[in-house]
Amino acid sequence: MALTPEDIVNKRFQSTKFREGYDQDEVDDFLDEVVVEMRRLAGENEELVQKIAASAARISELQRGGGAQSMVGVAPVASAEGPVDTENANNLLQLARRLHEEHVREGIKKRDELIAEGHAQAARIVAEAEAEHRAHVAKLAGERAAIEESVEQLRNFEREYRASLKSFISQQISGLESTSAPGPVPGTMPPSPAV
Repeated sequence: MALTPEDIVNKRFQSTKFREGYDQDEVDDFLDEVVVEMRRLAGENEELVQKIAASAARISELQRGGGAQSMVGVAPVASAEGPVDTENANNLLQLARRLHEEHVREGIKKRDELIAEGHAQAARIVAEAEAEHRAHVAKLAGERAAIEESVEQLRNFEREYRASLKSFISQQISGLESTSAPGPVPGTMPPSPAV
């Protein structure tokens, strides 16, 4: 299938999975340049085809005229426009077609290079994002371990403090119980047991 300028103008690309991709304006500008060049080449090609058709018609006309009369008719044409050479015209047409195909191939190659560059850039951005994510997760894991260690230290401190406080309170209660029990008043005798 031959590629036409309208095919390029009407071509729509699917959006990428990521936000990153080609600069749409840059791609559109490039495609506009390709369209202009293709239209110029198509016009040039059409012009050459018309010239070849006119030359072929003139050759047929001269061949139909025949004899000396055709020779007389050829002389002014040859001097005004140069000798009519269908082989040369065909060669020019083939050259124009080759140039056109070469331009199209170059456009396709450039397009493929741009697409490959875009894929490489997208892969690089994804890799950088993943590396940044891993570094961030590792940092958070380190912070979490430090916090868990602080919590464990606080729990140990709480246990030790409770044990110390419990011991202190027990000592105070024991001290209070020993001082609050009635003892003999100094200078008096303890009551004797009843008989």
